[in-house]
Amino acid sequence: MAEAPVLSVQHLVKRFGGLTATDDLNLEVLPGELHALIGPNGAGKTTAIGQIMGEIAPDRGRIIFMGEDVTRLSAPARVARGLARTFQITQLLEDDTAESNVALAVQARAGHSFRFWRDASRDARLLEPARAALEEVGLPRARWALPVADLSHGERKQLELAVALASRPRMLLLDEPMAGLGASESLRMTEVLRRLKGRIPMLLVEHDMDAVFSLADRLSVLVYGHCIACGAPEAIRHDPQVRAAYLTEEDAV
Repeated sequence: MAEAPVLSVQHLVKRFGGLTATDDLNLEVLPGELHALIGPNGAGKTTAIGQIMGEIAPDRGRIIFMGEDVTRLSAPARVARGLARTFQITQLLEDDTAESNVALAVQARAGHSFRFWRDASRDARLLEPARAALEEVGLPRARWALPVADLSHGERKQLELAVALASRPRMLLLDEPMAGLGASESLRMTEVLRRLKGRIPMLLVEHDMDAVFSLADRLSVLVYGHCIACGAPEAIRHDPQVRAAYLTEEDAV
């Protein structure tokens, strides 16, 4: 018997005035799967992620997570059920240290108030899982005690992923984790995601096609909010409609 999907997006529609950002979108992510959502700029990928996370209310359709209809639940309620996400532009506490940012996420997962964040930087019960998450994403130990403002863009991307992992998610939504990274940084992030693959189901939005095709189990291609194709990497790579709408000849090789 086939496994039930972790995430099922059913006939999702979102309009902003006369613009249809999500057009009858259907999407499934299976247990342990890394599913990539790709498409040109303005295709509606980030809008889709925002609806799945509960930050944007859909006009129509349903979102089922772990067998529960979460369509009308708030973003915090979805986080409590195990959804976590990263952003195109990192959202971190700039003046706090990398380690404390992750410890705060551990503290929040445990149900403590955010106003006690300063205690997180001294509590071994919070620091141990925080440091494990930092190790997981490969952020060098020498950078853990630095303020976020002193970290490079690539290091911030690693840190944001560590913050997401610290919540012990049942699924990760990754919105362009390679955005703005250099070649070596992209390779490091790809290797981190490869290590996570199979352990945590992931929905990956990304423009780095080398990373996408090396990581994804399946891909869905979004154009003008509509999914024009879904399948294994090689099938998508050679799909004439996808190549015409999005992939360059170099990507398709």
